[in-house]
Amino acid sequence: MTKKLVVIGNGMAPGRVLDHLFDKAPDAYQVTIFNAEPRVNYDRIMLSPVLSGEKAYEDIIIHDDAWYESHGVTLHKGKKVMEIDRADRKVIAADGTVAEYDKLLIATGSSPFVIPVPGKDLAGVVTYRDLDDVDAMLDAAKSGGHAVVIGGGLLGLEAAYGLKRQGMDVTVLHLMPTLMERQLDPSAGYLLEKALIDRDIKIITRANTKEITGRDGKVAGVVLEDGTELPANIVVMAVGIRPSAQLADDAGLEVGRGILVDDHLVTSDPDILAVGECVEHRGQCYGLVAPLYDMAKVIAANLAGDAEPEYTGSVTATKLKVTGIDLYSAGDFAEAEDREEIVLRDAAGGVYKRLVLKDNKIIGAVLYGDTADGAWFFDMLKKGTDISDLRETLIFGQAYAGGAPLDPTAAVAALPDDAEICGCNGVCKGAIVQAITEKGLTGIDGVRAHTKASGSCGTCTGLVEQLLKVTLGDAFQPDAVQPMCGCTDLGHDDVRRLIVAQELKSIPAVMQELNWKTSCGCAKCRPALNYYLLATWPGEYVDDKQSRFINERVHANIQKDGTYSVVPRMWGGITTPDELRAIADVADKFQIPTVKVTGGQRIDLLGVKKEDLPAVWADLNAAGMVSGHAYGKSLRTVKTCVGTDWCRFGTQDSTGLGIKLEKFMWGSWTPHKVKLGVSGCPRNCAEATCKDIGVVCVDSGYEIHFAGAAGMHVKGTELLCTVATETEVLEYIGALTQLYREQGRYLERIYKWADRVGLDVAREQVVENAARRKELNARFVYSQQFMQNDPWAERAQGKDAEEFTSFRLGHLGKVA
Repeated sequence: MTKKLVVIGNGMAPGRVLDHLFDKAPDAYQVTIFNAEPRVNYDRIMLSPVLSGEKAYEDIIIHDDAWYESHGVTLHKGKKVMEIDRADRKVIAADGTVAEYDKLLIATGSSPFVIPVPGKDLAGVVTYRDLDDVDAMLDAAKSGGHAVVIGGGLLGLEAAYGLKRQGMDVTVLHLMPTLMERQLDPSAGYLLEKALIDRDIKIITRANTKEITGRDGKVAGVVLEDGTELPANIVVMAVGIRPSAQLADDAGLEVGRGILVDDHLVTSDPDILAVGECVEHRGQCYGLVAPLYDMAKVIAANLAGDAEPEYTGSVTATKLKVTGIDLYSAGDFAEAEDREEIVLRDAAGGVYKRLVLKDNKIIGAVLYGDTADGAWFFDMLKKGTDISDLRETLIFGQAYAGGAPLDPTAAVAALPDDAEICGCNGVCKGAIVQAITEKGLTGIDGVRAHTKASGSCGTCTGLVEQLLKVTLGDAFQPDAVQPMCGCTDLGHDDVRRLIVAQELKSIPAVMQELNWKTSCGCAKCRPALNYYLLATWPGEYVDDKQSRFINERVHANIQKDGTYSVVPRMWGGITTPDELRAIADVADKFQIPTVKVTGGQRIDLLGVKKEDLPAVWADLNAAGMVSGHAYGKSLRTVKTCVGTDWCRFGTQDSTGLGIKLEKFMWGSWTPHKVKLGVSGCPRNCAEATCKDIGVVCVDSGYEIHFAGAAGMHVKGTELLCTVATETEVLEYIGALTQLYREQGRYLERIYKWADRVGLDVAREQVVENAARRKELNARFVYSQQFMQNDPWAERAQGKDAEEFTSFRLGHLGKVA
């Protein structure tokens, strides 16, 4: 007797189950399907082309009405099942339709997640899950206007592209700093963002939606936590999905995040199976089609009486369905100590490839711009292929696999004379070789000076060096430019120059456009890039805390026992009884073991537990004190003597000037730490002549000194100039500091910078050239409006709270 199979859901997963089942056992079951949607089975992953107008609904139908009829399937369209009666083996739909079963297959899929913000229920707020959602978006697009898509994941970006194609002005809001961060690393995310911006889609990352505003019951706009307001005629929520397991839960089946199934996709009831996005298998829930099809094969075999096939999980791959954007990711590409990576960047071609290896096997792949080898990499990933023999040429793809590594010098030698080497300046090989031989050039700087090759974007520098080697042979001595680190061949100066020239405004942008050798940099280059970008683009670049060393990340100095020390700022070294009482109270309250006066006239609280730092800062803030930045590559202190207020020999108000300087300069990030001193007379009690910048008050005004040191190296300062007023002191020192900020290499103290560029450079630009001085000082003043935010106050209010939360195994119980 033919058994009865009832299927709840008519998506792609149960459709594929029935395809396999009818192939294996076409007469084994009398099949009944309940579909909540009023239509036949269609290809849900092709909804995006329907939205963008590249396909119609008819183009994405998988099983039409004739298919159901030919297989004797009863399809209940638009009938949602409300109850599973396991005792009587039947399901009951909302309209009262009842169907009995011998086997039941649950395929209820998933539901879109809606973030619970005010305004989420307004008309015009839609999700992106089925054809009804697409129809709603198409209706909204007919009137044009503004669309806001919340969620920069796969679906959100496809929705944004579709709405843009329909003529709407589209903005994507994404909570994380990188689009599709689950599938892409920051470098690929940067390229994707750039490509979408090129398509006139606005992208706002780190965007936390606060409210959806309305007018007359309809959506009117979106407000972000930072106060940004965006107009909106439609808001699309595309922030994730969750398994639709409520029906199974109500029926008493075991449910976790999804319906729990075993390796045969059987639920806790042996006569009920489940497939697709509603399922939780070995702790995993899937939202991509490939795992669902893998499950479908096993279920069909099971229903046909073959119990051997088992489903053991899936490795997934992702492709973005936006025309003209080639993107592919698969596997695990997170960073870890036991992993290696192979990276290929072609900045001009917009190509980025990254393979993550572990034990000589591919475990992750990210491809952007050229995804032709995605399937080949993915196949090796799934099979665990040992790539040892292919490693040299692996990244170039299947066509080059196993071939001999190319000799780059031989390749350059084989180029014709008219081959273009420097695309920016249109310089060909012949012109460069001619300049080398006729001008007697021996290095890259000479070639740049005479031909301009590699003088713009710099990406052809390697080619020019190879031409020098080919032309000069052993006589070629590469310039003594020390690369920033092993991630690049470029030195600090070139990187800074190119950040400005190419207007690069993020770390991924620098790495991609300057052909970084690694995907995400290292502990040497990331802090340097973070500083260079911060100093170059104040108010635009967003500081990356992960690119800072631990002291700057937690805004305190780590000590050898793992505790921290903090130094509250005391302007010019002046304090008050109230501040001293607050410091004493904090030391008592948090049992801080050591309170020490520093060499810079401040008080150091040593031995603070990391988790206590926010509370310590909160108490110090309450007393009016802010961070002393004793941990940072920034202004530390301005040491002063008592000057004319108390000293018999003081010639000027050194304490007052020190306070003005510290309030002028605090918070400014610099290549290395900066310490100042102001002495009220040449007796120099504030030791101003061994500081990075010092001021010595004299009868006629103020001597400004710089380039001193009293650390690992002891060095007296050099005289910059003498000025007559405090206003001039501030302007000259502001300009000098900005010049150091713009020319200094990361971790280069002022005295080393001055030695490198020459003392006269500072004097010429700060003292002798008044216009240049004023420009430098103006840039310093401008940047300070973005930098004088007390980091202690922000953390005390909860920013980066996860950094200060201890993880205790005791909360989770003992680990076996």
